[in-house]
Amino acid sequence: SNFQSAVVFPNKISTEQQSLMLVKRLLAVAVSCITYLRGIFPESAYGTRYMDDVCVKILREDKNCPGSTQLVKWMLGCYDALQKKYFLLFPLFTLKIQVYTHPEDPQTITECYHFKFKYTHNGPLLDFSSKNKRNDSTITCADTKKASILLIRKIYVLMQNLSPLPNDVCLTMKLFYYDEVTPSDYQPPGFKEGECEGMIFEGEPMYLNVGEVPTPFHMLKVKVTTEKQRMENVDKSILKHGDTNVPLRVLRVDRDDPEE
Repeated sequence: SNFQSAVVFPNKISTEQQSLMLVKRLLAVAVSCITYLRGIFPESAYGTRYMDDVCVKILREDKNCPGSTQLVKWMLGCYDALQKKYFLLFPLFTLKIQVYTHPEDPQTITECYHFKFKYTHNGPLLDFSSKNKRNDSTITCADTKKASILLIRKIYVLMQNLSPLPNDVCLTMKLFYYDEVTPSDYQPPGFKEGECEGMIFEGEPMYLNVGEVPTPFHMLKVKVTTEKQRMENVDKSILKHGDTNVPLRVLRVDRDDPEE
């Protein structure tokens, strides 16, 4: 399926559609790598793909693993939402995958993966988070490719250092977007209208900015919220610089996120 295709970087990202295709592929890889490295689904639920020359795991619909099949279906529903033209009318769209341990209590979560999309369709992107503003605001495909590979490497380094999740966990996926501009009868396939119920975090949460990938039309940011205790084994040096080829400086800890 489209979900399993490899990530191919075009020579130039000249249309919004090319950019969206790339962002969707990158999202598939990021979600797959995170769930793989957190041991959420068995090995059989993943195939192998390449992103440039980096080998990555990609979720597949495995008949022996209803959970991975469900997650792929949710992701396709999320693609449907991203694809809808009226999402271009507002700048933010957030996908959250929440991990919880008590099936009867999905509000109490133990880990959360956030994927935030920002449309920058009103002309080329000025990096919206940047302390290090670039004078020229044009993002090249080389920038996008470099940022994509760095993001996946950072996911690997972080996830391999976090203490494991409990054995049996459940997942839920939530999409957040501005309601005013979406037709009230639209629900992405596989999703239903959410109630704004509260969310309790088990233990003390740590908010980690894993990284971001810009294209000329979009920005994708990835964050992880985990229990502070799972960070015990994380070598503090990786939070600052990591291996020479994997600068994890941007994995700074956010106490709270003003955009949430």
